[in-house]
Amino acid sequence: MSDFSEELIRPTTEDEQGEPCVRSGSGMCFPWLQKHIESIASGGKQEKDFAQTTSACLNFIQEALLKHQWQRAAEYMHSYLQVLEDTDSNKRQGAPEISLQHALYLLHHGLLEDANRILTQAETWRYGEKSSSQEVLVNLIQAYKGLLQYYSWYKKKMELSKLDKDDYAYNTASQNMLNHSWKTSINLCTLIQIPGVWDPFVKSYIEMLEFYGDQDGAREVLNNYAYDEKFPSNPNAHVYLYNFLKREKAPREKLISVLKILYQIVPSHKLMLEFHRLLRKSDKEEHHKLGLEVLFGILDFAGCTKNITAWKYLAKYLKQTLMGSHLAWVQEEWNSRKSWWPSFHFSYFWAKSNWKDDKTLACEKALVAGLLLGKGCKYFRYISKQDHQALKKKMKQMKKSVKKYSIVNSGL
Repeated sequence: MSDFSEELIRPTTEDEQGEPCVRSGSGMCFPWLQKHIESIASGGKQEKDFAQTTSACLNFIQEALLKHQWQRAAEYMHSYLQVLEDTDSNKRQGAPEISLQHALYLLHHGLLEDANRILTQAETWRYGEKSSSQEVLVNLIQAYKGLLQYYSWYKKKMELSKLDKDDYAYNTASQNMLNHSWKTSINLCTLIQIPGVWDPFVKSYIEMLEFYGDQDGAREVLNNYAYDEKFPSNPNAHVYLYNFLKREKAPREKLISVLKILYQIVPSHKLMLEFHRLLRKSDKEEHHKLGLEVLFGILDFAGCTKNITAWKYLAKYLKQTLMGSHLAWVQEEWNSRKSWWPSFHFSYFWAKSNWKDDKTLACEKALVAGLLLGKGCKYFRYISKQDHQALKKKMKQMKKSVKKYSIVNSGL
């Protein structure tokens, strides 16, 4: 906490008790606030004092709201607004920021009409020369209004889905939806053209464009959001584009190209298993090789160590790759992992734990362990010695595969 912030919450001293102060509607006194208001007119560090005062007010309003201290939040809000009224500094332009925070709080608690009213007021706030950052803030306020309008549009969409298309009410509801979509589009479109991460706004806008059949418009928005270098790297941008292309039934090559970029950003993303399946179905050998890399990449992450689908895929694809005389592919992936995967995945501890919790997972991992480390691997030995009638056939096949295809037997 800064020295100034500490001053805000310290007890009032005897010397200050006789000083004039800013009073809220309920009579709470803030002598520190009056002192900083007065300093604005005295020159010198006036802008710094104003910025500190308003910034501190915003911080304490936020803190009070988070702690559900409604009375305290109201007091600080009153003080903040009074500072704005009592000073002639053009720093008053910070008012939309607190309005936006207030609106977000109302949205969180489902008070949509109140939030819309606050956003409408903040949208029209004008004082002094507007900076580029304040321009973005106003656009953000308008975009949140757009989200509220989207919510209304979505409810009408749900109502429309329950009506008969030949019914007169259908045409009326459809026209109301169109009116809402036009307002929403204006508010959302401006914001998502500014470099930034605007996921909820983009998703809402795309849903509306698709609903009205503007596939080209939706594709353009998503391509810009994913590939425009002015925008920050954002995994979700590629997820949205991929899902859109899937709905369009785009060619496999196009889907692969989108997920390849996502793989480079987040190799453990849940879509990577789907990426592997696409690569596996491809006619290109380079894609088959990448398919193996993707599976190893997923299992490099601690959060995926018990992902049974990933282990099933790797067990099957590893065996298939070795049967297809692509030993070099396996060696390339294993060389960078053989120093840490054995303890990370294939220790005696994990063998006992996995067998106890999920025997199917343990068997898939045991096959991978045997293929990579040979039959002397602790994990493989522990699992292969377990007596389980239902898995007896699977165990037999596992031992046979390890004996025939393990890379240890190949002298690697």
